[in-house]
Amino acid sequence: MRTTDTPVHFGHLPGTVQIVGDKNYRGIITVAKGALKGLGLRIDIVGAGNIPREGGAVLAINHIGYLDFVLAGIPAEMQGHRLVRFMAKEPIFEHPVAGPLMRTMKHIPVDRDAGSAAFRAGVEALKSGELVGVFPEATMSRSMEIKEIKSGAVRMARSAKVPLIPMVLFGTQRVITYGHRDLSRGKAICITVGEPVPTVGDPEQVTEALHARMVELHEQTLARYPDKPTAGDDWWWPKRLGGSAPTLEEAKVLEAEFVAQKAAKKAAKQKG
Repeated sequence: MRTTDTPVHFGHLPGTVQIVGDKNYRGIITVAKGALKGLGLRIDIVGAGNIPREGGAVLAINHIGYLDFVLAGIPAEMQGHRLVRFMAKEPIFEHPVAGPLMRTMKHIPVDRDAGSAAFRAGVEALKSGELVGVFPEATMSRSMEIKEIKSGAVRMARSAKVPLIPMVLFGTQRVITYGHRDLSRGKAICITVGEPVPTVGDPEQVTEALHARMVELHEQTLARYPDKPTAGDDWWWPKRLGGSAPTLEEAKVLEAEFVAQKAAKKAAKQKG
């Protein structure tokens, strides 16, 4: 399949097409484009042509920043103005601002303690010809590397008999992620969409193959990323390449501490 490495700027994205039932979603996209255009993001996309122009497909996407939901949809829009139904943790749908927007765009809530309903909803959307976006790492990566991934994306693609397409973003963490927020203009965002990963075989082995492919795409994306870290501003670059982001092992410890603190606060609030 043909891919493109032509930089894409928000002021030059394809115009939206109003489709009955998705008018609100497309309206939100238009507003988001305007907001992100103000950031002057330099967006480079490779491999958008790997996303089918029609029919269902699972997009397995890495997760490093809060804007991943917005930016991961751009390659799909380039393919015939397609929309993506993202799977996201249920608390986002309970937020007073984000919740109504997520429901309007028909995204799919995921209850991590009872994920079967979300799985069924995802498969149903795929069978009806939708693109479903999944973040198989489950939570954002603090290491700026590809974390271990869960098998849900693979199992959905197999159940719905649709392509499983890996996608990697880099640079979104420099705008907003855990503990960091910088709305200054001109940051580079690189997105790489890979060819479909075969889903025949044992689901766990396919998940390992998907992880390996995402790691490869991550390396390719880093290799062409135009900005380089500087002294005092290298937290967003992987440690093995000279940055100061935590390693995968260090990030796992930080994540465990974060989860424990969050649970303690929740327990204290319920007790109070």
